[in-house]
Amino acid sequence: MKINLLVQYLALIDELRGQEETTAEFERLLTLYGFDYYGLLQTPKPVESPTSLLLAGRWPKGWPETYLRKRYMQIDPTLRYLGHAQAGFRWRDTLGAFRLSPHRKRMERMMVDARQNGLEDGYVFPVHGRRGLIGSLSLGGKPVELESVEIGLFDSIARRLYWKLIHVADPEQAERLSAVVDVELTRREMEALSLLAEGMTSHDIGRVLGISSHTVDWYMNGIQEKLGARNRHHAIAIAFRLGLVS
Repeated sequence: MKINLLVQYLALIDELRGQEETTAEFERLLTLYGFDYYGLLQTPKPVESPTSLLLAGRWPKGWPETYLRKRYMQIDPTLRYLGHAQAGFRWRDTLGAFRLSPHRKRMERMMVDARQNGLEDGYVFPVHGRRGLIGSLSLGGKPVELESVEIGLFDSIARRLYWKLIHVADPEQAERLSAVVDVELTRREMEALSLLAEGMTSHDIGRVLGISSHTVDWYMNGIQEKLGARNRHHAIAIAFRLGLVS
């Protein structure tokens, strides 16, 4: 293990000047650890390209174009796993979570393409803020065996590096992401929202909570108003982004 390298970078990161020096030192760390490629990204919306939200990165030549051309973002098992992860995880471990997915074959094809482009394996470290998942750090190349303590340190580096670079790249976005979430929902509204996020209808929610579907609809109207949502689907999306449901 090269734990001292990780600890030294964590101690040094606040003293580094600007994006260029910060990423240069980070890339030096990755080289010493055996990682050839990496990407630090903001979490994209479904209609956004991940390359437009790249804060820093280095990928095999042609791989980003292949990834976008084949629309792998729609089925990428590491991205799907990332949505529920609370700590760093290994790429190769994600396929097991989607054994029954109708997209399993395309997921496997993506992994084969990645290996053929020099991305044999790697790790992803989620970055969470007050509003839920806001970004991630991916490290890849030839297989590297990380111990649990190293994964924990890389988790810390991912957060520190993300916040350092987002403040440089987009100060307004950094301020929005770090702003306090000022949404107050009642206990009943939170219960209804959580059940809605599970895919339940008003009738289902009413049965679980022991209230009428009309009362559920009344709660939903209040939730949408407080969240500034256009409809129930929008309310769920906002709730996930704010970390109100998971």
